[in-house]
Amino acid sequence: MQHSMPPLSALRAFEATARLGSVTSAADELSVTHGAISRQLKSLDEHFGVPLFAKAGRGLILTQHGEQLQSGLSEAFAKLRDSCAALKRDVEEAPFTLACPGSLLARWLIPRLDRLHRELPALKLKVVVSETEQPGIQSDASATLAFAEPPWPAEVEVFELLPEQICAVVSPQLMDHIDATKPETLFANKLLYTASRPQAWPQWASAQGLETAQLAQALNEGQGFDHLYYLMEAAVAGLGVAIAPRLLVEDDLKSGRLVAPWGAIETPARLCLWLPKQTNNRRSEPLAEWLKRELGH
Repeated sequence: MQHSMPPLSALRAFEATARLGSVTSAADELSVTHGAISRQLKSLDEHFGVPLFAKAGRGLILTQHGEQLQSGLSEAFAKLRDSCAALKRDVEEAPFTLACPGSLLARWLIPRLDRLHRELPALKLKVVVSETEQPGIQSDASATLAFAEPPWPAEVEVFELLPEQICAVVSPQLMDHIDATKPETLFANKLLYTASRPQAWPQWASAQGLETAQLAQALNEGQGFDHLYYLMEAAVAGLGVAIAPRLLVEDDLKSGRLVAPWGAIETPARLCLWLPKQTNNRRSEPLAEWLKRELGH
């Protein structure tokens, strides 16, 4: 004969009442009403067909059957509480792994990592290079930091941090062949690009009013790179004119290693922090807020 289990909520109410010796105290611990606890206890009496508590003055005492039930439940709920506490502790103590494209990591995040660790020590941040330049949540990461264009996938939660701006940049040594008032003069140099951002040059050229056919020919004769990091180093070396997010060349522009003769344009993309749905945001939200503050500097 199969014996049915009473509802776990009723057993929880019984265990708390038996342990604390009071319906009122059990209600406070479980954040429910006195009446809700009383109804759960009554349902257990009906389930087992015997009373589990007896009145003793203004209080309650366990009956023989109640003591029998408590002996097993106390140990079971103690183990449940210990297991939940251990899991919560392990999750909170585990490193928060942030995946980031290599170019964004090298050119923006690494120079700020020391400050991030100092200001968010509880995060225990671990950084890994993204498996691809395209954003997404990889299996070994708690979150991903990347540029991307909406709409966002339904299976992720996205913290938008900063609108993307892109600019054409060049080494100062090539500025003799460039007129900052005439964007078309960039075609006197080789165009540098990455396969991961094929839309960047067309977006920038369109905003500057340049001809599509002339751009297509220049890109066909240009030089491609697998990663943005190598693209930027090629630009610094004077190999041509590169296109890149302004955020990633900001330090080079300030130091004079690169020049952006025609300024920057805003694209539909955003720098975002991506997280799987149902993530515990108590750890990710401080990181998102830190990133927003840092990006505002």
